This record gives sequence, C-alpha cells and structure tokens, in this order.
Amino acid sequence: MANLREISRRMSSIKSTMQITRTMEMISTARIQKALTRAQEALPYKDAITNMLANVAGASLDESQPLLQGRDEEKHVLFIIVASDRGLAGGFNILQQRQVEREIEELKARGIEASVITCGRKPTEYFTYRKIEPVLSFVGISSDPNMDEADRIASYVMDGYANGTIDRVELLYWHAKNRVDQIQVTEKILPISREALMMPNPPRDPEAVSMVDRKAYSDYSFEPSASEVLGYLMPAYIRTVIYHALLDSAAAEHGARRRAMQSATDNASEVLSTLSHTYNRERQGAITTELNEIIGGASALEDN
Repeated sequence: MANLREISRRMSSIKSTMQITRTMEMISTARIQKALTRAQEALPYKDAITNMLANVAGASLDESQPLLQGRDEEKHVLFIIVASDRGLAGGFNILQQRQVEREIEELKARGIEASVITCGRKPTEYFTYRKIEPVLSFVGISSDPNMDEADRIASYVMDGYANGTIDRVELLYWHAKNRVDQIQVTEKILPISREALMMPNPPRDPEAVSMVDRKAYSDYSFEPSASEVLGYLMPAYIRTVIYHALLDSAAAEHGARRRAMQSATDNASEVLSTLSHTYNRERQGAITTELNEIIGGASALEDN
C-alpha cells in the first residue's frame, strides 16, 4: 500500500505540472500571433531604410563617415544579446549566452577586450553571475519592446564606435521564421561594410545568402550631397535594425516557449500513462495478495 500511495502522489504532482505547462502553452499560442504581426509590420520600414542606405552608399560611399571606417586592429568588441526575461523556453536563452561567453573567452585569449549589452533578465543575470557586468541592461520588457530601448542601445554603440572605444558591434537574437520555427541570427552592425550595403536585405538562412545578387546602386542624384544624406541615414538605419531585432526576438520567445511547454506537456502525459499502468498493476497485485490471504485463512479454518 505504501508503494501505491507513493505512485498516487507522483501522479497527482504530474497532473498539477501538466495544468501549468498546458496553460503556459495556451498563453504563448495566444500571444505569438500578435508579436509576429508586430514584427512583420515593422519589416517594410526596415527594408526601405536599408535599401535607401544602399542606394546612397552606391552613389557615394564616403569612407570619412565614422560609422563606415573599419579598424586596422580590433581592441574592443561589443555584443548585443537580445533574449528574454523569463525561462521555460527551451534553449532560447542559454544557447546565445553560451555562444557569447565562448566568443568572449576567445577574444580575451587574443588580447581583445569585450563587453555586452543585455536585453532581458536572463542574459543580464547570466553574465552578472559570471562577473561580466553589462554596460547596458534592459529587463521587464522583452515581450513588449519599445523604441526607447532601441534608441538608447543605438546611441551607445554609435558614440562608442565614433570615438574609437568600440571597434566592432555584434547583434545576436532569434528570428521568428513562423509560429513554430526560430533561427538564431548573428549580425555585424558596425562597421557597416561595402559588401553588406551591396546586399541590403540578405536572407537569415546562411545557405541562401550565396544565392543573392550583390550590386551597387548609383542611378540617383542627391541634394545637398550623397555624403551628407548618408550621415543622416546611418543612425536611423542602426536604430531600425536594433528595434526590429527586439520585435523579432519577442515573437521568437513566444514561439520557443509554446514549443517547450507543448513538449513538456506531452512528456508529462507519457509519464502519467506509464505511472497509471504501474499503479493498476501494483493495485491488482495487492488485491490478488489479499484474496490469497483470505482464501488461505478460510482454508485453515475449515481444516480445524
């Protein structure tokens, strides 16, 4: 009977867990479409300003622009990690965090400094625990990012790059391909390279990048000058890229959590089914034992 009580307690605990995971799955399912729609609505503006930047740069790629100047030697690399405030989303947070941590260690081995900007409570706690204090951190808004967050990040990285304290900026986030699939993305946003401007809107799938035609755009005239227009466009471009990454990551977070909670619910259901069979088998064995004891006792009385 003790074994039956233990199995019953485990079954009750698993049922409670299933209710939680199923509820979280339903919440993420309800929210993912809104987040996807928000990211998709922002995409045309990002594509338009990226193409505009490519057009202007094709007419006059002014190497004197601070954000276009490459570095002969890298001394400081900045990573922008866009993740989430909450866990229970599979590898959504940990994969990016470990990737950045590995890259930081590799850079340190080469004598290059590295710093991080974290968007989300999970990456902030992860790097703080490992004595890597973020230069900027944003918590509490991963599922509903705003333009102010993107503006602060963009201002920091542009100022740092222009004054020479930052030599390269990498942006890491998850792209919500659809309601089910997410793709891990790493974009170099500074310096802005000529190759990137000749392929303004590359696909996020690495295999498809090689199939995109690269071309320069030069069939435009500009007033007051292409160089001056370029100076206005580049900050807007960087803010837009960062903001869209925040929106895209929010949609990917809901998709990753929905899939993780669905998997947890399915696994709990399988465990519950196994325990139910075990419980019935143990209960049947206990009943059979009691019947045998009763029959044995009755036979002993008859013999007397």
